[in-house]
This record gives sequence, structure tokens and C-alpha cells, in this order.
Amino acid sequence: MKIVRVKEILEKIKTVKVGVYGDFCIDAYWILNTQGGEISVETGLKAQAVGKHYYRLGGASNLVANLAALEPAQIRVIGVIGEDIFGRELLRQFKELGVDFSGLVVQEEDFDTYTFGKRYLRDEEQSRIDFGFFNQRTEQTDDTLLKSMEQALEQCDVLIFNQQVPGSITNRRFIERANGLFEKYKDKIVLCDSRHYGDKLKNIYRKTNDIEAAKLNGVEVDNDDVITLGDIKSYAAGFYTQFNKPAFVTRGARGIIAADGEGVREVPGLQIIKKIDSVGAGDTTTSALALSLAAGVSAGEAAAFANFAAAVTVQKLFQTGTASGEEILQVSKDPDYIYQPELAVDIRQAQYIPETEIEICCAENQFLPGKIKHAIFDHDGTISTLRQGWEAVMESVMVKAILEKMYYTADETLYHKVVKRVRDYIDNSTGIQTIVQMEALVEMVNEFGVVPAGEVFDKFGYKKIYNDALMETVNQRISKYESNRLDITDYTIKGSVEYLKAMRGRGVKLYLASGTDRQDVIREAEVLGYADLFEGGIYGSVGDVSKYSKKMVIEEIINRHNLQGPELAVFGDGPVEIRECRKFDGIAIGIASDEIRRHGLNKEKRTRLIKAGAQIVVADFSEQNELMRLLFPAS
Repeated sequence: MKIVRVKEILEKIKTVKVGVYGDFCIDAYWILNTQGGEISVETGLKAQAVGKHYYRLGGASNLVANLAALEPAQIRVIGVIGEDIFGRELLRQFKELGVDFSGLVVQEEDFDTYTFGKRYLRDEEQSRIDFGFFNQRTEQTDDTLLKSMEQALEQCDVLIFNQQVPGSITNRRFIERANGLFEKYKDKIVLCDSRHYGDKLKNIYRKTNDIEAAKLNGVEVDNDDVITLGDIKSYAAGFYTQFNKPAFVTRGARGIIAADGEGVREVPGLQIIKKIDSVGAGDTTTSALALSLAAGVSAGEAAAFANFAAAVTVQKLFQTGTASGEEILQVSKDPDYIYQPELAVDIRQAQYIPETEIEICCAENQFLPGKIKHAIFDHDGTISTLRQGWEAVMESVMVKAILEKMYYTADETLYHKVVKRVRDYIDNSTGIQTIVQMEALVEMVNEFGVVPAGEVFDKFGYKKIYNDALMETVNQRISKYESNRLDITDYTIKGSVEYLKAMRGRGVKLYLASGTDRQDVIREAEVLGYADLFEGGIYGSVGDVSKYSKKMVIEEIINRHNLQGPELAVFGDGPVEIRECRKFDGIAIGIASDEIRRHGLNKEKRTRLIKAGAQIVVADFSEQNELMRLLFPAS
């Protein structure tokens, strides 16, 4: 990916003046506690007790909070609130942010401040309680709003037109008069993000999501439909040509499509291992787009910047979060992109070398074969199957650690919620060090809150529990191998050892790198008889993430030998090594192995590996001659 000038953009944003027209809302969070609540004497019904409550800026208000987090020169808001307790809370929070709310109209009659009451029970959101859906704006209110919008267009660098609440524009002439202003000030940036009136606004920079984009193009779709990448690019290009102004189509976890005079650019989504909450991510994206465009950057770079910002907020749970400049900068330093999600989830799109099962997942010019001098191999699942089933062992350890004494008594909802959380994490973290996975387990134990704080183990304690459980199986398998009851083919991926020897025979220096403890990796490679093939060394976890990671191994090899990207190949069945290889422009070969049969394709691994950036995917090394010819075409 092209490097984004995040620090430079953040500096330029400090000079930007921004106006926001929108539906200003308050999100009210009411955390229910089932241990409280009395039976009402009047009704006989049990009351719901609120254990905790807090109030956050939502809707266009959250947009303002996101703008403030990036510290522009000025923010002015244009909208309507009611004469009520929620409106007063909104003004209090705006005042804390230093926002100019002189353009905020307080309509005393027929208008309640838009408020979304979000009740949570055991971390699950219940049905909302909404205020303001029967509002009626007066014509006098609209006149005041339009005057404030014109002032913002005259004095600000960018105006955001944000509309989210159904029926929030109650007078038809308001849109016509707004369009008149956008025509009058057509050289100004007006970024429109409207759920219900997007087809009626003109002379705008458009930001919308994929579903809304399809609807704007007359396509009947449901909210859970998948819109093809080709269609989304076509929609974005059409939006640009409509007014000759940049357009942006967001795709959730799949990133953003940007279109301007330079063409259509795809900004891939970011892989996030932690639990996420997408609430408010759209507002973060809109605010980041508006400020970066006003700072003078291209549509493509603005989309990449906004993508980083959204990656920050989705990791903030139970809140409509914001992204500060420092947080965006940190995410941008080492992003993990999601590559080709359409291909990853749809094997029908796979392209193979003729008469083989070797899948080519990229264009021919995306990697240069024939230059490989060094090759890093992951161990478990790539070569060895001694640890086959580690995922099930880890899942069991994690679920039991999270539920502790409630493991056998937890209700189905909680149990399945924990299992899903654990499985998702294991799928995404395959290939990283065990100690890092145990750090995540500590976070998950605290997240669910079943285990009292004083009884939560540290990462080393949980690692010992996991390692002891796994090594029972591993040692049994080693015993069978050493007693000749089973042989090398029973504990290695088909053709893997022969392939190592072939690579070594070509003069390629081999390295073994695993997330498993180093002494265990060495022992297992020695037992299976191929440790001596790794002339470059055998690497593994040393219990300190600051001293070892696969990223460090790749970086060290490249720097020590002054390698260009295609001179390094990485083979692995986990997304971690594949992602890190792509960051250094190496050749990434995904091994989508079935560790039980030791040959044939594991479709789930294929999906993970392609999303991580694998340029080639094989199920095993049974077609090693064809694979060698692909990587060394001159031979």
C-alpha cells in the first residue's frame, strides 16, 4: 500500500475550519443490573434497575466529537435541539469541546432532542428507546439554519451535511434552498452523508456505504446483501461524474472505495484481532474525510486516512468512540490489511496453474519469481503436524478460564457467546506467539467479568495450563514416532520434507520460525529429522514479545543480507507470517493444509491466508515440482 502522510495531514488539519449541519443526538447508555429493581406497588411489575448510566454524543454530535479529537482550528454546528434535559446535556458537552454552537436552534415546541436510549443487559443491547421521531421543524427554524449554513460556506473550509434520522427534514423547500447554496458556493467542499435524502442533494462530495450506493443507483437490495466490488467501483465512478466531485463508498471491514479525477482507488480494510464494535465508525470516517480533504489531500489519500481513523474507533466498546491524531498515527505505523476479501470467501473465483491445484491469488506483476535466496518456513501446520489439534486445546483452555466455576452452569447464551469470541480470536491470531495469545486471554477473562479480579491468572499462568494440556498429546505422538509405531509421513504435511530438501538443493538458505517456545520447536524438528536443513536458524518464542516475533525475524534477515523483497519467500499456514511477508514485499506462499489428513485443502485456512495477503496458495507440497517451476521459472 502507498504510504499515507498521516503526520503531515494531522498538522494541516489544525488550520482547517469546519461547519457541520446535521441531526444532533445524544446516546444514553443505561446498563441494567438484574440484582436490583423492586416490584412496583402501583403496577405489580418488576422494575429494571440501572446499575450505571452515561451519555455520549451521537449522530451528528458524534461527528463533532470526532472532529474535535483531531483538533481543527474551528468547529461550528448548525442544527436543532429541544428545550429538554437531553438538549442541555448536549450543549454542556459541546461547550466542553470548545465548539461554536451559535448556529444551534433551540425549538421549544414540537421538537425533542434526538436521543437514543440504549439499554444493556449482560453486555447485550436491548431494544432502544428513541426520542424525537415525531419532531416538526418550523419554517422559521429552517430559515435560521439556512442562514447559518451560508455563513459556514462563506467562512469555513468545509461543510459537512449529515442526515441520519428518518424524517428529520420536514419541509421540502429546505432541500431546494440548500441546493441553491451549494450551487452558489460550488467551489467549496460540501461533504454529504445522508441516509434518506442523498438522491436529492446536488453539487456535493458524496460519502455513502455500499448498500446506500446500490439504492441510489436504483438497485433493490436488503441491508445484509453483498454488493460486488465491481459494482461498487462503478457506483463510485458514477457519483464522481455526476458533479465532478470526489465520492467515497464505505464497505465496512472491506475498506473504502474512492473516486475522483485521478480514477477509482480501493483502500482495503484492516485486520483487527480484538473484539470490535462498529457503532460510530461511519461518523469517524466522515469527519476524517472532511478534514483531510479540506487539508488539501487527494481523495485516495483521504480515504486511507479515514480508514485508519475508523480502525481506532471500532476497537472502543460500548461507546460511540472517537479517534485522536496520536491513535490514528499509531494504527498507521504497522497496519494489517485485508487482501482480496471477495476471492477469499468465494473459492469459485480461484485461478489455478493449468492442470494443478496451485492457486495464484494475485496479478502476474505482483511478485517476481526466480529471485528467491532466503526462505522462512512456519512449523506447525506448514511442515509438522505433531501439534495438530492445538486450536481445540486452546479453545477449551480459554473457555474454561473465562467461565471458571460457571463452566458447567452458564446459560447457553453466555456459553456460546464466549465460545464464539474465543474461536474468532484463535482464527485471527494463528501464527503469533502463544504468550501473546495468553495476553489476549487475560483481556477476555476481564472482559466477561465472570472471574473475580483477584483470581485472574497472568499470561504466564494461563500459558502453563495450555502448554501442559497440549504437550500431553505432543509427547504421546513423539513416543509413537520414536518407537517406530508411526513414521515421518504420519506427522508431516505431504511432501514438505522433500520440498525443504529441494529448496536447500537450489542454494536457498532456510529458516524455521514458530510462535511455539523455541526449545520445543528445536526438539520437535530434531525428533522428526529435518532440523539440520535450516542453515539460517530455528526461531521460536522466548517468552518476551519485545525480543522475538516473526516480524523481527523477517526484518532481521532482510537487513542482514540486504535483500530486495522478492529475494525472500515465506511459507506458512497462519495469517501472521503471510501479513508480515507482504509488508516487506516478499513472496508469500500460503499452506492451506488439512492437518488431520496431512494432504488436501482446508478451506477455512485458504480464506484466512488470502485475506492476509497470500499470493500463492497450496494445500500441501505434493505438487512440489510444479511449485518449484513457478518460483524458479528459469530452471
